[in-house]
Amino acid sequence: MTTAQDLLFVSLDVPPVRPVEQGELSLALAGAEVIDLAEVGALVLDGDRLVPGPSPAAQDRLLAQAASSLVREEPYEAVEDWLWRRGRGLLSAYTARLEADGLLTRPRGRLFAARPARPTPAESPARRHAAERWASGEPVLAALAAAAGIRDEPADGFPGPLTEPVVTVLAAVGDAVTELVAVRQRRSVEEAAFDNIWRSV
Repeated sequence: MTTAQDLLFVSLDVPPVRPVEQGELSLALAGAEVIDLAEVGALVLDGDRLVPGPSPAAQDRLLAQAASSLVREEPYEAVEDWLWRRGRGLLSAYTARLEADGLLTRPRGRLFAARPARPTPAESPARRHAAERWASGEPVLAALAAAAGIRDEPADGFPGPLTEPVVTVLAAVGDAVTELVAVRQRRSVEEAAFDNIWRSV
């Protein structure tokens, strides 16, 4: 059970404070992977650089895949660069893996539905573990959930001791999410302006 897996369960089980977008959640999942890889010694943060260590024992396939994709040449990769590279499509990868493992199920919908039905966590020890971690207010999971839009961050921050590497990763996730939201808003304004031009022609 990994932080990324716990975050995905929480995103499906907890009513979000605002609609959770795929991009934000994918960036938060990539951040969760960095934190877990650091915890098992598969990488060390040197400032904001991800310095790879020995690959972890393959107890989780997606985490092992994340470790194998670390840049192993100097100057190594910055955390935010990793988030953008690794985060691309990461929500889909985790959803597919948990479905294949029977930890997520999809209700049968209409044959020609416009979009596939949202997956539902199956009752399992993994889901209970995520729920217990969420209920305890564990600060890493809570901060990643706030970055993804599942919950609000308290004005005075999350309680609990956080190591400097974890703070670095959480800050990078927050910056990347802010940048993604800004790009999305800018694109929306540009598209609206373009539509207005065509309407006036």
